[in-house]
Amino acid sequence: MTDTAIVAFATFIATIGPVDVAAIFAALTANATPQHRRTMAWRGTLIAAVILVLFALVGERLLATLGITLAALRTAGGVLLLLIGIDMVFARDSGGVSTTDEEEREAASKPDISVFPIATPLIAGPGAMGAAILLMADAEGDVGRQLAVMMALAVALVLTLVSLLLASQLHRLLGVTGMHVISRVMGILLAALAVQFVFDGISQSGIFSG
Repeated sequence: MTDTAIVAFATFIATIGPVDVAAIFAALTANATPQHRRTMAWRGTLIAAVILVLFALVGERLLATLGITLAALRTAGGVLLLLIGIDMVFARDSGGVSTTDEEEREAASKPDISVFPIATPLIAGPGAMGAAILLMADAEGDVGRQLAVMMALAVALVLTLVSLLLASQLHRLLGVTGMHVISRVMGILLAALAVQFVFDGISQSGIFSG
């Protein structure tokens, strides 16, 4: 169970990217009052938590209804996480864990960015949603392992909230180079985990048996 919690925590931290989210949040709320920034940070994190918990709890069932096997989910999820991990290693913006230029321009004109782009796609983006489904499916119905995944998600979201509340200070402390170093390290770990998911999915698919 401990191993599951560690893997889940590392995956959520990599796919959500609290430091990256905080940097974008600081840029988009530069002209907002401290009270308004705190309100948006809390609201955005709570909305993202609801989205990710829903995907974690019913995502696998939904995919089963669509006829998608667990092996296919592991392989596809692994490929998605691998692409995100590669972008993180090379410090490139990716639609999986960040906003596009068009989304940033749209958000800049909004007084409240807690739902878009903070809650989604920054916190509850495609990578985090896919990871939530994949990690819960990987628990294979083991209640203890599923609880470990949910606890890891909760801790990652708390760290994200803290990063948002301290966004301006973090941005000044770490700078662009510091944030890229953290992103690259997490990207390497995520890429390795993603490859393992792909290996597991292909192994369980049975396409090479016999």
